[in-house]
Amino acid sequence: MHKVSGGEVAGILVAVFWAILVSFLAVALARLAQTLRATTKLVADVTDQAVPLLADASAAVRSAQTQIDRVDAIASDVQEVTSNASALSTTVASTFGGPLVKVAAFGYGVRRALGGRKDEGSRRDDVPAKSPRRTVIVGRTVPSARRGKRK
Repeated sequence: MHKVSGGEVAGILVAVFWAILVSFLAVALARLAQTLRATTKLVADVTDQAVPLLADASAAVRSAQTQIDRVDAIASDVQEVTSNASALSTTVASTFGGPLVKVAAFGYGVRRALGGRKDEGSRRDDVPAKSPRRTVIVGRTVPSARRGKRK
């Protein structure tokens, strides 16, 4: 029988350790290679799908720009119509406004003359008199000179 020395046992242990370590590294490298292949495939698939999507997005942006240009044209037309309507309103008001006020004042004067009223203070008998309005100011004190005049 052959005796195994301590150096030989240590050598065997180191060899087993290295074998186990190389096995783990081989498994890890195999999984890493598999992950890299899957990642490469995924990037290729995303690239294949992204190119048409980018083309569609570009077309949508161009269409939106066309619509924005149309809306801008419509807004400028509306602004022009608004300014024209404002100018027309000012013209109509200056042309007819003065004479219409004069006609209305004349008609009011004629009604007053034909109605028989002599002055603003006279009242008809069939119209009830309104009670005078009182103004109440919360938080203010009425001066003493005005207090004596109240009923």
